[in-house]
Amino acid sequence: MTIHHLQVFLEVYRTQNITEASEKLHITQPTVTRTVQEIERYYGVRLFDRINCRIYRTEGSEQFYAQALHIVELFDSMEKEMKNWDEFGALRVGSTITLGNVMLPEIVSEFMKRHPGFHLKVRISNGADLQQALINNQLDIALIEGGVTEEQLRKEAFHEDRLALILPPGSPLMKKKNLKLEDLADEKFIMRETGSMGRSFVDDTFRFHEMAMNPIWESASTQAIIRAVHAGLGISFLPEKMIGEAAERGDIGIRTVRNAQMERKNYLVWHKNKFLTKAAREFMQISRDIAEKEQAPVFRSGKQNQMDTDSV
Repeated sequence: MTIHHLQVFLEVYRTQNITEASEKLHITQPTVTRTVQEIERYYGVRLFDRINCRIYRTEGSEQFYAQALHIVELFDSMEKEMKNWDEFGALRVGSTITLGNVMLPEIVSEFMKRHPGFHLKVRISNGADLQQALINNQLDIALIEGGVTEEQLRKEAFHEDRLALILPPGSPLMKKKNLKLEDLADEKFIMRETGSMGRSFVDDTFRFHEMAMNPIWESASTQAIIRAVHAGLGISFLPEKMIGEAAERGDIGIRTVRNAQMERKNYLVWHKNKFLTKAAREFMQISRDIAEKEQAPVFRSGKQNQMDTDSV
């Protein structure tokens, strides 16, 4: 039993005429007759009486009509929604905090200009949480900074940024020439929480240099970290794009660590088995386009950051 069977039955029921039904359905009269007979055999009920070359509805067809009409209307509604999915559908997007602050608003704004009837649901969280949400089919796409660890996920690098060492304005490290990672061994660190891709990136950098970093303070809030560094409670590594205003105000100092590669790639991420709709692919392309035209600034603030120009 198929939707086609029900559609044929409904037309025959409405017209009570095989010829007229075949014309409206653009199929042959024998096909209409055979389809109705298949339904009757399948359910073991007579739907129409044939008397003097005419057909008449039976009690069975009256009962069948209401159910068949409901099913076909549901199917037609589903067809309409799916065919117009890219204009009136839904997309679930995740982003890590930095990308959610500096890029995602522009991406979402551009997408919604093109699809004003679309329902876009956004989730901002750390990288570990977003990867698990992709695996659990709670998200369709995610923008994740720094790296992707789950093998079930696909990733595409679309953007680059850099982490910078931030210090209290009066820190002696601001005046030290040729600052190296080893010079930070005895410092107190204030860092993002475990699960943050930025935190994982810094942890990996320290391990590569056979050093350990044990933060005295962990926070999911970048602004809380900046304020703590400004208060002289410790130092931190944060994305350059998140610290620009604080650096320009002189709330923090910025230094380059000469022997630490702090550039990182950011990724568009989705599940390997996920079917990407036209809307999802367009969202990804908008992300690529915005990333391409964006230029990463390097923040300097007068004397605060003069030591960034140390010669090697």
